[in-house]
Amino acid sequence: MQRKIRVLVGKPGLDGHDRGAKVVAAALRDAGMEVIYTGLHQTPGQIVEAAVQEDVDVVALSVLSGAHMTLFPEVQRLMNDAGIGDKLLTGGGIIPGDDVQALIDKGIGRLFGPGSSTVDIVAYIRGWYSDKFGADALPPLPPPPARPEPVVGSGDMPRPSFAKAI
Repeated sequence: MQRKIRVLVGKPGLDGHDRGAKVVAAALRDAGMEVIYTGLHQTPGQIVEAAVQEDVDVVALSVLSGAHMTLFPEVQRLMNDAGIGDKLLTGGGIIPGDDVQALIDKGIGRLFGPGSSTVDIVAYIRGWYSDKFGADALPPLPPPPARPEPVVGSGDMPRPSFAKAI
C-alpha cells in the first residue's frame, strides 16, 4: 500500500542555524513526503518522543555545532530504547569525513554536508524506503512545483531612473 514517507527533521542542541534544515524540509515536502520540523534547540529525547508520536519513517538531524559524535549516537540509542530502531536515522551538517565514517560504522545512515543536492537527499530516502518496504510501496514523485514566469527577460532588466544606459 502506498503512502507518503513521513520524515521528522530535528535540530538538536544549542545550534541556532536552521536555514539548511528548512531548505531540506521544503525539498522533502516538494518531493511528496510528509515533513515534521521540530524547530530549534531540541534535546535528543524530545526528537525521539516526537518521532514516536508522529510515527515517522525517517529521523533526519541537522547538526552544525560540532556535537555530531554525541548527538547522533544518543538519538540512535533513544530510538532503539523506544522501539523505533528500525527507522532510518540520517542527517547532515558540518561533519569531518573521518567522523562521517565512524557514524556510518555505528549504523547511522548517509550523512550530507554543505552543498549537498536536495535531489540526492530525496533519492537516498526514497531508495531506503523502497528497500525496506518494496518498490510497490513507494509513492510516485509529484510533478515539480510550478514556477512563475519572470516578469522581464534577462536582457530586459529595468534600470532605476538615475542609471545611465551604457
